[in-house]
Amino acid sequence: MTSMLGLAGFILACFLAAATGAFFRPGEWYKRLKKPSWRPPNRLFAPVWTSLYLMIAVSGWLIWREVGFGGAVLPLGIYALQLVFNAAWTPLFFGLHRPDLALVDIVLVWLSIVATIMLFLQVHVGAALLLIPYLAWVTFATALNLTIWRLNRNVPNEHA
Repeated sequence: MTSMLGLAGFILACFLAAATGAFFRPGEWYKRLKKPSWRPPNRLFAPVWTSLYLMIAVSGWLIWREVGFGGAVLPLGIYALQLVFNAAWTPLFFGLHRPDLALVDIVLVWLSIVATIMLFLQVHVGAALLLIPYLAWVTFATALNLTIWRLNRNVPNEHA
């Protein structure tokens, strides 16, 4: 029972990070931006992120189940940090209309995922492997963020 409550806690933490997407949605500003031809359709993002957040949650839960919070202070601390960086991206990009700041943030997300994977490998290989699709998607998202910023860096920001 405790294990299932732990899993529920990790799922809740991941979906709290995802909740910023409910508050800051692509609007007219985003529609006006120039975007690369290789950008996936908007409808793809929600199912991809839902799957990724579930894998992120299970990954953290496996570490917690293996050694507890006390046995994984650094790995779970970096894990939590990547969730904070992840949660910050949507308000920066869609809320503030700042692809430049969002780009800095997503690089921090990427770096913190790599660090989490490296730390998780020492505790539970499966937990680390569950984060590989997340790293791949954030790598792609970083390239997309960079391209959108480069295509639109001369567009005035109405929030500036």
